[in-house]
Amino acid sequence: MTVGRMESAALFDAGKKGRGLRATKELNAGDVVFSESSFSAVVFDSLAMQVCHSCFRRQAKLHRCAQCKFAHYCDRTCQTACWDEHKQECGAIKKAGKAPSENIRMAARVLWRMHKDTGIVSDSQLVSVDQLEDHVADLSQEDLKKLQTDVRSFLEYWSCGRKQHSVDYISHIFGIIKCNGFTLSDQRGLQAVGVGLFPNLCLVNHDCWPNCTVILNHGNQSALNSALHSQRRIELRALRKIAEGEELTVSYVDYLNLSADRQKKLKERFHFECTCEHCSKHINDDLMAAAADSEGAKPSADKVKEVTSFSKERLEKIERSRIKGDYHEVLKLCHECLEKQENVLADTHLCKLQVLSVASEVLSYMKVFSEAAEYARRMVEGYMKLYHPNNAQLGMAIMRAGVTHWHAGQIEVGHGLICKAYGILMVTHGPNHAITRDLETMRTQTEMELKMFKQNESVYHNMREAALKK
Repeated sequence: MTVGRMESAALFDAGKKGRGLRATKELNAGDVVFSESSFSAVVFDSLAMQVCHSCFRRQAKLHRCAQCKFAHYCDRTCQTACWDEHKQECGAIKKAGKAPSENIRMAARVLWRMHKDTGIVSDSQLVSVDQLEDHVADLSQEDLKKLQTDVRSFLEYWSCGRKQHSVDYISHIFGIIKCNGFTLSDQRGLQAVGVGLFPNLCLVNHDCWPNCTVILNHGNQSALNSALHSQRRIELRALRKIAEGEELTVSYVDYLNLSADRQKKLKERFHFECTCEHCSKHINDDLMAAAADSEGAKPSADKVKEVTSFSKERLEKIERSRIKGDYHEVLKLCHECLEKQENVLADTHLCKLQVLSVASEVLSYMKVFSEAAEYARRMVEGYMKLYHPNNAQLGMAIMRAGVTHWHAGQIEVGHGLICKAYGILMVTHGPNHAITRDLETMRTQTEMELKMFKQNESVYHNMREAALKK
């Protein structure tokens, strides 16, 4: 499919859900339904000096814009590629003396783009940006106050002499960004680094068990000539076979929440009641809150409630210690929590999965790979009972578990997990994504090591120990 075209999707009236997109032909798992460049995008304030403002890659050393001293880029080529998007912002930041918050910068970029190109920037864009839903009338009093504060800050930042807009129109733009902004991740998919607006993507409705997923493709930035750089863009990819005429859906929230919690989040953030099958029938809620079944003996409901409450309290402490970088305290708290959960909470219980995830991650960071691998294995086994088999987060978790087992010297299990992750990410990310390419390299390496291991285990382990000592 040609990038940017909408040959596989069309706008339709989705009834109570409003507008939606549906497939115009049969699609298979891994097919790109459409791809779309961002209308506007900004890096989060907290990462402004660590992430390129052009390609949104995390980099160790970035080149700073000499004019505004705020925007950072991989190199001069990335800066040149982004100049058309940054130049008015650059002047406004210089005039203001400092950069405003990401919300203000995003609204300004949207309006500058609309002044330059109007609200529709290509033949494939189905609706104008300012025709997107804003849900300003549905905001809580607290959110409304925040929006009004943002509007006042915006008016101070907006350069004098430029086209002026009413407070209601600026509020409308802020509402659009709040309801439709798509979180952008770094090139490894490990951290949220910014937010972007993609008009066609905004038309895809939610389902907790969707038939599509969205991935950010950072494009190829290796060309010396910035004109040859490919734009950052999202790709909407099919997770399974989709029939012609079937509605295209994505999930707006992480599936690993009880249905009532997902519904609450969707209502608060996106202002609609989710009535998808998984919410209506509470599918997997029993597993996400399940008690352990030790030789047919289950703990009492009161015991499960007590340990769940204890786990939630500990998870808050774990997060605070992790933010401080006190990893020994994190591990101590994780071990306490897992001991309390033993024979009480099942390995599919959300609290146990959270603790297993943190413990495996921290132990891997501390290079205690054998223990990390055991926790990662249990975590992945739980995830596989809950997530859609082609879920991107599941694929990433299996990849990390595979790498952990590989580092622990468990090459057979490690290679198997890496191959499984590769199969999922080929669907969710595609063969050209940086993560998939990295995984292909790992798959080739572990396959070679597995052959060596099967030929002579002692030679393999000697080679591995020598490599670790370097």
